[in-house]
Amino acid sequence: MRITRNLRITAGAPLAALALVALGAGTAGAAIPVNQPMTGKATYYDDSGYGACGTQINAATQLLVAVPYSWWTTANPNNDPLCKGIAVKVSYGGKTLTVPVRDKCPSCDSTHIDLSRPAFATFAPLGQGVINGITWQFVRTGLAGQTVPVSQPVTGSALGH
Repeated sequence: MRITRNLRITAGAPLAALALVALGAGTAGAAIPVNQPMTGKATYYDDSGYGACGTQINAATQLLVAVPYSWWTTANPNNDPLCKGIAVKVSYGGKTLTVPVRDKCPSCDSTHIDLSRPAFATFAPLGQGVINGITWQFVRTGLAGQTVPVSQPVTGSALGH
């Protein structure tokens, strides 16, 4: 009888762990607060090479954003929901710009974004270094890069056709 009980415990632990992994896997996309404005700060960077989404970037010349590490939900960032049609809409000083998520900012807190050099320059001179009081939010985009309302299906021109 003791052997059967130990066998049940030994077999039950991996099954419980598997269930937790399966339940957690479906919630990654839900963790991104799409269309929920946040107030924070922006800095800029000018790295080039491969971004966290696994694509070539040049933050010195391209419009893009690195978002805080805390919003990334997968061990392999290439597979993260942030790399699948999510952009950041940034507003400050009467200007608004939507830039695609292409990288991760390891030193940014949850309301701090790291804009590429040209994206930052849209809002302030590079010499300023930090913009406090920006409003930003995650938005969904079509494959061609334009913002798509959450309720709207991604079709036609949003797909780049």
